[in-house]
Amino acid sequence: MTQHIVKAFQEELDQLEALMAHMGGLAESQLLGAMEALKTNDSALAQKIISQDRLLDEREHEANSRALQILALRQPMAEDLRETVAAVKIATDLERIGDLARNIARRVLHGDLSSLGRIETGGVIAMGHRALSQIKGARDAYSARDLAMALEVWRADQELDRMHNSVLRETLTYMLEKPDLMTICMHLLFVAKMIERAGDHSTNIAETIVFLITGEPLVEDRPKESSVQT
Repeated sequence: MTQHIVKAFQEELDQLEALMAHMGGLAESQLLGAMEALKTNDSALAQKIISQDRLLDEREHEANSRALQILALRQPMAEDLRETVAAVKIATDLERIGDLARNIARRVLHGDLSSLGRIETGGVIAMGHRALSQIKGARDAYSARDLAMALEVWRADQELDRMHNSVLRETLTYMLEKPDLMTICMHLLFVAKMIERAGDHSTNIAETIVFLITGEPLVEDRPKESSVQT
């Protein structure tokens, strides 16, 4: 009977981990799709990204339900408790990334960003690729329980901040030169901010993974680039 209980408990933890992997894939796919819609001004793809956001919402709800059931019925301790709590926190961050991808897609639909050229949007596209790299790194670190990889993602956020500041400067300068495009440029700045926030969520996931592996929170200040003063 004891062996059966232990096996069932491990299966529940494995299912929760598999759900996190699935959510990670969805979040990465959503952001990738949003960036492709931005790059190609594909309104159909943007609408698809918006409609698919509910999938991550549903998976987050499922993750929370599974975790609560484990906490109530199994009363996990030590590493098992960290596994359960980490899944809840990671699910929240992944769902937020999906929300940000949806909001980027909405800007593509309503922001008329096609009026801007590749030069004006290039910095934002590069930011998107950087954020996607961080999300993939966080997913890989969670799957492998790799502390070094998690710390690498955590430290990489400073580069995304630097890119965000660069986009801010360039776009504000462009707005002064082309005041008739000011509204469209504001949409682009909102997209840049949402990508930067997606990077922050991948960093949150990395911090959660560090706690999951070590049992200790990161005590260092998160590396951040100073924001552009406007």
